[in-house]
Amino acid sequence: MCIIFFKFDPRPVSKNAYRLILAANRDEFYSRPSKLADFWGNNNEILSGLDMEEGKEGGTWLGISTRGKLAALTNYLQPQLDWQARGRGELVTHFLTTDVDSLSYLKKVSMEGHLYNGFNLIAADLSTAKGDVICYYGNRGEPDPIVLTPGTYGLSNALLETPWRKLCFGKQLFLEAVERSQALPKDVLIANLLDVLNNEEAQLPDPAIEDQGGEYVQPVLSKYAAVCVRCPGYGTRYCSPVGAPPPIPCPTSHARGPAKKPGVPMFHSEGQAPSSPEWIPELLPYPDAATG
Repeated sequence: MCIIFFKFDPRPVSKNAYRLILAANRDEFYSRPSKLADFWGNNNEILSGLDMEEGKEGGTWLGISTRGKLAALTNYLQPQLDWQARGRGELVTHFLTTDVDSLSYLKKVSMEGHLYNGFNLIAADLSTAKGDVICYYGNRGEPDPIVLTPGTYGLSNALLETPWRKLCFGKQLFLEAVERSQALPKDVLIANLLDVLNNEEAQLPDPAIEDQGGEYVQPVLSKYAAVCVRCPGYGTRYCSPVGAPPPIPCPTSHARGPAKKPGVPMFHSEGQAPSSPEWIPELLPYPDAATG
């Protein structure tokens, strides 16, 4: 199970307002091998963690680039999987490494959606010159991708804005955090978003999760029904706030944590790309979770 909350407004009224704020949890088996967030690609312009599972190497669940491309993926909860299907993580890395715009890319993906197990994919082009565009496609929903209008959205392991109780609960916490964002220092905003992502309060009962997950989800429902999932051997491994404020002359890219932990490196890189937003990514392992 994974969860994403995001708010975007390409033309915020206040000069101090963020054009995009996104907060996401990646839930996965602790034993699944992966790389911590780092820069990679041509000229190290992409920042993401990377899946290192055999046969799925190089895929990812959330990534951003200094060119203003962003993509995020969640799996669609289904009781049975096709183990011969293609790895869904490649959908994110392919977008981040291509020059195709977000809507065109998702149209292409929609024609190949049957090759994958259930997924939801958000793809965005964030450009102060051309305007921000955020698109969505889920291969268990409508056949065509959509361009999202400015607003606040929640996405878990059903289709976009499916009102699972944990999604509604977390979205309200997220809204309360972002409503204060203009008045908060960056580090405080990040800490508040991490508090949202670390919430372990189970939101039960939730017939929608039970109906979709069937017998598969029943044994761990009390844990799955929280924003932050903590089960033996499985749970939230990465908490990731990302923000894009209004344009500034010399954008920078950051990945920092609230506190250093042995074995968890911090990353910092600066670039000169005036058409790109300033990034505030926090792609970091959940405290005390195995990191693969």
